[in-house]
Amino acid sequence: MKTTLGRRTRVLAAITATAGLVLVAGCSSDGDGGGGTKTAAGGVELVKAGQLTTCTHLPYPPFQSEIDGKVQGFDVSLIDLVADDLGVKQAIVDQPFENFKTGGSLNAGQCDLAAAGMTITDERKKNVDFSDPYFEATQAVLAGKKSGISSFADLKGKKVGAQAQTTGEDYAKSKGLNPVSFESSDAVLNGLRTGQVQAVVIDYPVVQGWLKTKANADAFQVAEQVNTGEQYGVTVKKGNDKLREAINKALADAKADGTYKKLYEQWIGPYDESAASPAAS
Repeated sequence: MKTTLGRRTRVLAAITATAGLVLVAGCSSDGDGGGGTKTAAGGVELVKAGQLTTCTHLPYPPFQSEIDGKVQGFDVSLIDLVADDLGVKQAIVDQPFENFKTGGSLNAGQCDLAAAGMTITDERKKNVDFSDPYFEATQAVLAGKKSGISSFADLKGKKVGAQAQTTGEDYAKSKGLNPVSFESSDAVLNGLRTGQVQAVVIDYPVVQGWLKTKANADAFQVAEQVNTGEQYGVTVKKGNDKLREAINKALADAKADGTYKKLYEQWIGPYDESAASPAAS
């Protein structure tokens, strides 16, 4: 009963803007972050005392982006639940996606985990350990309403954009396209707005966030959603089983007590149970 009440108490905090979240530079950690022990609840070892350090790549709304001077989003709120269970606060390290996709940041002690709307793949599993999947994603083709593009097949011969180092870019290449690579999701959208590309291929939840803005909804439309079987997971350093288990427990508890549903509706949109509860891979 005590666990249930504690979770209910933090639901309200989790579904509002993340308070006091720290954004720090993407550099190696030294010392113990100001004294104290690096061992959190459950015997989880942290790279800095008193904080759960998360590597991510900004911006990637609705999963993580800076809003009103604070890093907020679906992933941020979920990892806040993990930090709460461990009795610490979350701190965010913003760095290139490649740095933590390959496990480099985790191995170098720059962060405890990485949460960045990251698709679980066999290739990535060689370098990092994934949590249970927490979100099922599809790719979307976004194009101008007057572009004449109404499906993925229409992209042949067109100038297409994608975010670098992502599965959207990989998928486009696997289908014979030669996408223009952009460093961030914001740059992808700007490329479409300015006519650098005629369409983009990117995760559908990101497109959902874009289309909440009237100007974007008036100009662009989803030509097609492509189900690529992608599932998102949180990564930890190879062999860091205690932290991985803590993440899995926080995710399972959030789904069981309704916190996950509230966060999903806040950050992504109408609750889609099939997307929210993917089978473990």
